[in-house]
Amino acid sequence: MSRVAIPSGRSALRDRLTLPLVITVAAFLLSSRDAIFDDGDVSWHIATGRWILRHGIPTADPFSHTMAGHPWVAHEWLPDIIFGAAFNLAGYGGVAAIVALALLALFAILGIALRRQVAPATLVVATLAMVIVLSPFLFARPHVLVWPLLAGWTAMLLRYRDSGRAPPLPAALLMTLWTNMHGSFPLGLAIAGAVALDALIVAGWARPLLIRWLWFGLASTLAALLNANGIDGLTYPFATLGMQTLPAIQEWNPSSPADTPWFYAAFIAVIALALHRGIRLRPGELLLLLFLLAMAFIQVRHQSWLAIVAALILPPRMAGPRPTVEAQSTSGMSAKAIIIIGFAASAFLLVALRLLFPVVPADTGSNPRTALAQVPPALRARPVFNEYSFGGPLILAGIRPFIDGRADMYGDHFFRDYLAILGGEPELFDKAVERYRIAWTMLPPGSALARRLDRSPDWRRVHADRSAVIHARTGGAAS
Repeated sequence: MSRVAIPSGRSALRDRLTLPLVITVAAFLLSSRDAIFDDGDVSWHIATGRWILRHGIPTADPFSHTMAGHPWVAHEWLPDIIFGAAFNLAGYGGVAAIVALALLALFAILGIALRRQVAPATLVVATLAMVIVLSPFLFARPHVLVWPLLAGWTAMLLRYRDSGRAPPLPAALLMTLWTNMHGSFPLGLAIAGAVALDALIVAGWARPLLIRWLWFGLASTLAALLNANGIDGLTYPFATLGMQTLPAIQEWNPSSPADTPWFYAAFIAVIALALHRGIRLRPGELLLLLFLLAMAFIQVRHQSWLAIVAALILPPRMAGPRPTVEAQSTSGMSAKAIIIIGFAASAFLLVALRLLFPVVPADTGSNPRTALAQVPPALRARPVFNEYSFGGPLILAGIRPFIDGRADMYGDHFFRDYLAILGGEPELFDKAVERYRIAWTMLPPGSALARRLDRSPDWRRVHADRSAVIHARTGGAAS
């Protein structure tokens, strides 16, 4: 094995603070894109968090006019509270600060986990490849807060595996945190199983180690059961996957080079580098990466999970023999203390910068501020028919939508009818108007339904811009 000596004095201090500084800049730049708000779901997550802070975790829909009182599993309640509290304190700048902190934590975990296993250049390349894949999914939504949790969980398991030990039982409580943040928590159990497999193979299935990993697996499973929504919170991910209308939502579609070309570019580059280096993966690592790759191809939203786990597993395999660090006597603070202080200072600096230079969402279909401001006061309290992505902004504006990003709550039948109406089915729309007493609509410009309403004597155009067109019903139920 090669030996790498740690520099001392000012050189050591500079080297240890370089990583926090670099990732602070990266997190700030990535969170400075107004694209982090370019998703209609951002708004209803903020609104949900604000509602929970006032009333507690809901068990029924408090927002729409079509499903009011219908059972709803607010499975992402904890991130929603974080986003809602940040919005209450500092508006969109506060929400952007939370995204920046999540990215800082993600990069810090990756850097700390790999800094003694790979060369700095390899760490930079691995981080860059991960960021390229993550960028299309970088929104102020709960999954971004789960990214550092996924990285921390995986890094922790790999560290204990490499040391020939099983993780301590209290570490299983990370699964409790995960299951109260996002429906992806079963992935944490799959990662633990894959890492345990490799650890036990190396140890020749030694009985003491096997028992300790089994206890940890049981503790992790029990920890995942501790969620605020009870059994509904546990079954939610599987119920959602069973929806027939999921393909109508872009992030649930199969991966395509046309939609996420950089994912395919990164995938091909990694395969080429792996073949060039002739890397060999352990059985559990291989099974885990193949599983995540299959998920990423089946549904585009899973590309982010693959990118983070692969960034932790692959670089050490591609970097050759792991260097051994020679201990040196140093005066003053330890390297660990310096790095911790560096990251704490980075977090403070990052929040300060983000609040001083807040990000303002662009006026788009995901944030149609101009159109919402033009809704007459008399219509705001009346039932609306809206396009799916407008649902979140309507909720945040205090207007009850027809539909929003909580497709799982609305169900297949309702969602299928909505898609048919938006596609221009006149009979279904007329039935919805009468059933829900629709008084106005908010639709994308140029949509089939908007064009039909332009021609109808029963509707008049109230407002139109590049983001949305608003129609009001004339006479009858609209009065």
